[in-house]
Amino acid sequence: MSRQNVPNPAMDVLLQTLDLERLEGRLFRGRSPQVGWQRVFGGQVIGQALVAATRTVTQERRYAHSLHAYFVRPGDPAVPILYEVEIIRDGGSFATRRVVAIQHDKPIFFMTASFQDDEEGFEHQVAMPDVPQPEDLPGEAELKARFMQEAPPPIRAYWERPRPIELRPVALAHYLSNDKLEPRQNIWVRTTGPVPADRRVQAAVLAYLSDMTLLDTSLFAHGTSVLDRSLQVASLDHAMWFHRPPDLDDWLLYSQDSPSAFGGRGMTRGAIFTRSGTLIASVAQEGLIRKKATD
Repeated sequence: MSRQNVPNPAMDVLLQTLDLERLEGRLFRGRSPQVGWQRVFGGQVIGQALVAATRTVTQERRYAHSLHAYFVRPGDPAVPILYEVEIIRDGGSFATRRVVAIQHDKPIFFMTASFQDDEEGFEHQVAMPDVPQPEDLPGEAELKARFMQEAPPPIRAYWERPRPIELRPVALAHYLSNDKLEPRQNIWVRTTGPVPADRRVQAAVLAYLSDMTLLDTSLFAHGTSVLDRSLQVASLDHAMWFHRPPDLDDWLLYSQDSPSAFGGRGMTRGAIFTRSGTLIASVAQEGLIRKKATD
């Protein structure tokens, strides 16, 4: 039986988390898995907001092609999140939606998403980086056995937690040292269980995983990571473009680089490729990366 046909509890939880409850026409309720985090993972809010927007688009072959979002308050995982969708426009081939996520009577996040009918047009793309295949890299079990025993406790806890997305970094120096490195990384990613062959669900899962490791890449040049407890780190905004239909049946390469950090903010760009080299999505994010105040 292939991996994609083997159920995984963590993947099941993610799919349940993205399956919002519709309270009325344009109002939805989402819940967060209780995994001990102090705030809601940003990718979860992006994915849930995209699901809410998508469910108000009635055209059968009109799919998300871009989203632009801002995180304005940390999400509380202990209470539901309300998603209110505003229908901005339904045109001949495009539709626009605005989504506000609300907790404790205050907005925590807002997003604009655009949808387009499938159509033919010009085609080109950049080439995928030349990197080792995921089978040639240590898997999570091997990483834990070979490296994680000597890693700091926060890093061990991160890698040992059951997750719906498996990460297989091409390079491991960032996880095992404080060296200042070039602010770029390549990571193979894949779901740890089957995802329905529904293009809209797959887009939401891709949006979820798109928030992973971006802030960390912006810290490579500074010899630290998001697991450094002396840092205050948080996503500020997030943009994503869906170039081609998602394909979650195999490994994806998430290639990232951080062109700038300044003023307590780090900016990272990402490109998501299929194993065969097809560019399916591009991402850009700016995040807060600052030292915590000390007495």
